[in-house]
Amino acid sequence: MNESQRIGALEAMLFANAEPVETARLADALRLSAEECEALLARLQTRYDETESGLALLRFEEGRWQMTTRPYYGEMVKRILDTRRNAPLSPAALEVLAVIAYNQPVSRSFIEQVRGVDSSSTVTKLLEKGLIEEAGRLDLPGKPVAFQVTDTFLRVFGLGSLNDLPPLHEEEPSEPTQSEME
Repeated sequence: MNESQRIGALEAMLFANAEPVETARLADALRLSAEECEALLARLQTRYDETESGLALLRFEEGRWQMTTRPYYGEMVKRILDTRRNAPLSPAALEVLAVIAYNQPVSRSFIEQVRGVDSSSTVTKLLEKGLIEEAGRLDLPGKPVAFQVTDTFLRVFGLGSLNDLPPLHEEEPSEPTQSEME
């Protein structure tokens, strides 16, 4: 198998998987080392970027990869898909997602404390949509369930990791130095 065929095989495997796939698993299927597989994935990612393809290759933390459509083409993709099942997120859902994404893992009571309102139904809807998941229990009285965002959340919002979230606060302007004042 030459390099083009290996890249084609990676495309086929990533296309067939709805969830992110570990580099080691892809490498094993191609009978390559993880390093060789990473290099091929990087080439595929670059090809998609350089050709302004409708597809993008996302690299998640822990060496997982997923083929997605580019957010730019989202409106056109939505037109062809049955979007009746995927109602847009309400402002309350977006608030809950933001609280979880920036503070995870968090309990339901923490979310409600930040928002100032009951968030039970919103949390339940986000769990059903797969945007958040249970992340164990917190070491607090009553051992409340902790929540965190999922890879689906990252994919829906076009993020590779939580480090890609915009900063919460703009950096404070620093005091001008003596040379700047002159």
